[in-house]
This record gives sequence, structure tokens and C-alpha cells, in this order.
Amino acid sequence: MSNKLIQLNIENQIAVITFNRSDKLNALNFSMFIAIDRAIKKIKKDKYIRAVVLKANGNDFCTGLDVASVMKNPMQVFKLLFKWLPGNANLAQRVTLGWQSLSIPVIAQIQGRCWGGGMQIVLGADYRIAHVESSFSIMEARWGLCPDMGASIQLSKLMPYDKALWLTTHAEPINAQQALEQNLISFIANDLDEKTNALLGQIIKKSPDTVSSIKRLYQTSYDSNNRKILARETYNQIRLLLSKNTKKVIKANQQKQQAEFLPRSKW
Repeated sequence: MSNKLIQLNIENQIAVITFNRSDKLNALNFSMFIAIDRAIKKIKKDKYIRAVVLKANGNDFCTGLDVASVMKNPMQVFKLLFKWLPGNANLAQRVTLGWQSLSIPVIAQIQGRCWGGGMQIVLGADYRIAHVESSFSIMEARWGLCPDMGASIQLSKLMPYDKALWLTTHAEPINAQQALEQNLISFIANDLDEKTNALLGQIIKKSPDTVSSIKRLYQTSYDSNNRKILARETYNQIRLLLSKNTKKVIKANQQKQQAEFLPRSKW
């Protein structure tokens, strides 16, 4: 499976998914969400695949949502956020939590900027290997929004409450060493392929049933009420999208000014 934006190659029982929009810094447009979701479903059906590597072409892993592309078509925003039941994962959430639906290890290989939606996507991986010069940020607060791609579920497993709260509210990039210290990533490496291959080598040596069993066991141990969290993420984001203060943030960003806010709503 391959298209010009997302490439999926399966070789030697390893599935490699590559973001291929480097001319746009691998920023996420609607077609990429669809392609990632389909790739996850395809991998899930193949019992011979032992592990997944998630990577990107170019200098940056992913700089977040292509806001101009998605926002110019309101129907795309609706399709990203729509769900039949509040506790279900919508399309935006599936490209993060879909990796956790797989019973095999998922390794994210990160270079350059890993911001916004890109950061949320790699939170769905089991391991995050980052280049020493990479940077990380959850940036939705810059636009008066909140994370809505399942990040709140994954961050609660990785970081203390205050660290996750600050990272999300602060909405500024941190470097790889800071990300490692905060447990946002698993490893730092100068050579991403070398470190990834070493990790894959250890995985392949183990029984595939053992590897899958352990992943499911620890998911059960760490999971809280995911359906409630998913419902709250989407509810909050829809409220923010309709908020007058969000409109003020967007306008101020476009004009490179500081927004003047109205009193906050009841939350």
C-alpha cells in the first residue's frame, strides 16, 4: 500500500510507514489522516507482521496539522471529529490510538520537529527513538484549542500530572534531552536506523505471542476509562472551536499580536 503522502512497505515481517510530505514539513492534511487510518487497519489484519516502524522523509518528522488545508474545508473538520458514540475514537484520535490497537510493538523514529499532531501521533507508539537534535511540542493551546487526538490518554501513562499539564499548556518546543528527562521519548540516538534495528533485533528474537501478550497485559494495567477520556477530548475541542476566545487567538496569531480575551466560560 502506498500513496504519495503515506507509504507502507512490509519486508521481513516489519511494516514501515513513512510520512512523505517533506515539501510541507510533513504537516498533516486530511488525506494523510485517512491514509494512516487505513494503513493501521491493513497491518492489523496481517498476523505475520512482527513490528511497525513509523518514520518520515525529510528533515522533520511532522510539524503538526496543515491548518490552512484542513480549515478551508469545514466538512473535513467535521469528519475528523465525528463519532457515532461519545466514547468511540474519531478519525483524529484513531491515528494516535490506532497504534495501541495493534498487538505488535510500534517504534516511532523521529528527526527534526515533532510538533502538534505529529507529537500526538508518536505518543501512540510503544517506543519513541529521537535524534539528538529533534524537538517536541504539543501546540494546540497556541490556537486556543486543546489536544484532541488521544494525547491525554497516552500522556497520563508517561508523565506526572504537572509535567503533562505544563507541556500542553506551555505549548512551546522542548529539545530531545528535555523530552527524555520527562519520559516523553524512550531513547536518543545519533543514528536512528541503527538504534531502531537494534531494538527490532531484540523483538524478533522473542516469540510473537509473548511480545503481543506482554503488550496487552501492560495496556490493561495502565489503561483508565479511555472511553470517558475520548468523549471529554472531543467535547472540549468542539466547545473551543465555537469559543469567541478561540477566534480571538486565531485572529491575533494571524496579525502577530497578543489576543485580548473575554472572561472564560464555565468548564
